[in-house]
Amino acid sequence: MNWRQVPSLSALRAFEAAARLESLSDGARELNVTHAAISQHVRSLEAELGVALMVRAGRRMALTDEGAVLAASLNDGFGTIATGIADLRDRAAGKPLTLSLTPAFAENWLMPRLGGFWAAHPEIKLSLQPSHELVDLERDRIDAAIRFGDGNWPGMKVQRVVDARFTVVATPALIARHPGALATKPWLFSPGFNEAELWSRREGLIDDATPITRVDTSSLSLAAVRSGLGFSVQPIALVAADIENDTLTLLHKDSSERLGYDLVARNGPMAPPLAAFVSWIHAQS
Repeated sequence: MNWRQVPSLSALRAFEAAARLESLSDGARELNVTHAAISQHVRSLEAELGVALMVRAGRRMALTDEGAVLAASLNDGFGTIATGIADLRDRAAGKPLTLSLTPAFAENWLMPRLGGFWAAHPEIKLSLQPSHELVDLERDRIDAAIRFGDGNWPGMKVQRVVDARFTVVATPALIARHPGALATKPWLFSPGFNEAELWSRREGLIDDATPITRVDTSSLSLAAVRSGLGFSVQPIALVAADIENDTLTLLHKDSSERLGYDLVARNGPMAPPLAAFVSWIHAQS
């Protein structure tokens, strides 16, 4: 990197604060410097770059088109620096490796295998945060997330953990009690997993007359189908063991391989604990 082509970092820092807060005064207070110092930094930066970066708009400062481009770049760059430093501090403080994942995946796929990770890496502390909500990895200080979808997670580092094509399953006893077309059978769906119901309709498995019971979460839906309370759509990764053990019967399966569980992390080099977990989880797939 040629530092001679980069303006003063103090000037860039001053401009980033003023641009983000839309105020020279607010930027000065955040950086604990004078209004005159912030103003001087912005003027010197404009002179060096040969473009106007900020203009007054009433009581606030507005960005020019060139200023908006620079502000976005600085926000990304300084944000990456802040995240890297925070990661180092967390590692030095013994912060556990923090993973966000769906409750159903945690309970049915990860937990039965996790003892192997702890045996192989007793030195790595692991904090699991089961949730249906999508988290912001940087804002929420999450090291990685395991998410269900088609692998399209823009701006992130994505690695497929396991394919999870939709399957229709039920207990053998329930199937025996409910002969006939699938659309006439009792079904279980979770409001937080709308994709499963939409897929069932596209496949012609259910219709408006199908008796449907809705349970609060996908974990409860899976527990209910295992208890013989209804027919259900589940990702194959979560019910593969049930099918193999004949506790659930596979009735229909999606032919595509688009859907799956992906490990999603921020771009850039991985910290050693996360790299160790990624290597381990791929060995389980």
